[in-house]
Amino acid sequence: MKKRLVMGFAVFILAVSAFFSPAVPVRAEEPEQTKLYVYNWGEYISNGDDGSLDIIGEFERLNPDIDVVYTTFDTNEAMYAKIASGSANYDVIIPSDYMIGRMIQEDMLAKLDFGNIPNYQYIDEQFKNREYDPGNEYSVPYTWGTVGIIYNTALVDKPVESWDILWDPDYTGQILMFDNPRDAFGIALKKLGYSQNTTDPSQLDEATQLLKDQKPVVQAYVMDQIFAKMSSGEAAIAPYYAGDFFTMQADNPDLDFCVPKEGTNLFFDAMVVPKTSQNKALAERFINFMLEPEIALENIEFIGYSTPMTVVREMLDEEVRESPISYPSEEILSKCDTFVNLDAATNESLQERWTDILSSSGEGSMLSVAVLCAAAVLAAAAFVFLMIRKKKNR
Repeated sequence: MKKRLVMGFAVFILAVSAFFSPAVPVRAEEPEQTKLYVYNWGEYISNGDDGSLDIIGEFERLNPDIDVVYTTFDTNEAMYAKIASGSANYDVIIPSDYMIGRMIQEDMLAKLDFGNIPNYQYIDEQFKNREYDPGNEYSVPYTWGTVGIIYNTALVDKPVESWDILWDPDYTGQILMFDNPRDAFGIALKKLGYSQNTTDPSQLDEATQLLKDQKPVVQAYVMDQIFAKMSSGEAAIAPYYAGDFFTMQADNPDLDFCVPKEGTNLFFDAMVVPKTSQNKALAERFINFMLEPEIALENIEFIGYSTPMTVVREMLDEEVRESPISYPSEEILSKCDTFVNLDAATNESLQERWTDILSSSGEGSMLSVAVLCAAAVLAAAAFVFLMIRKKKNR
């Protein structure tokens, strides 16, 4: 009886306490987030720097159920190797033309559901049905542009109009070169007057030797490192993509750009979805977001590349939309090649040749000079030491 009275009193106290206590709000559970993996080139999206729009952040704000995991690569070959190895899964990647063609051929990409990408309507017709995706089933154009020569007018006193300048011994140690085989061979083949898409072994032999001959004048083989080296004046001449020139020129006004008279590469980068993606519909939502005119404008203004969307080009400042660097004349474009996917044997040969070039004696030529100089200094020091010792012995 006493136990029942005590229990009843305790219940009464708890009830009264609950009545007079302030209500504690129930914490709503946050929606479960899905990770969307995006793999892109370095320095290739508006990221919030310098007052720009943080595009990834904006997409996440509009899609609170999605957490974008954004990582970068510096060459098509490095991206391909990672995807092909199966060591990582991505939902959206942004390769270049020839690599897209290769990945299509090797059944690595998913066909897109354009019903999920209504903003595809803004892509100009001239950028559809390109060589790398003739059926327009796997890719959505991101940017395009040309490869040219970026040079420092304060350090280069010769006319820059030909690929020859990249072999000029007067600028030994001040020249940078692409650190990937397709672009490097493309330049050598253009200098020789051949197609950048040649599969002729004898022409590739000539290009291989030419790249070996270049090694003594090259300071470094680079990709993203070019930004720091050219902006700071650490190097004087480098081949690179037109869009990146504007980023570097903003840091160093002495820089200028030239499309060589022999012609160059006209490239296209596009958004694709690997077959291994676990979130294809979300990937297509992201691609559609990137094609929103206002978003695409913010992106193009930041990265400096050329847009495949006339509606976006018309919104650019007149100086940019009329720039012959961003939007070259037909005369210049007529001298350009677009890389196509080469046959497996040629791709393998290019990689083997590139490995041979990087390991050849040319790469160590400047190092050898340094070693010889050091050896001479040591020899001189040893001679002086022996002479002093000899005098002491007397």
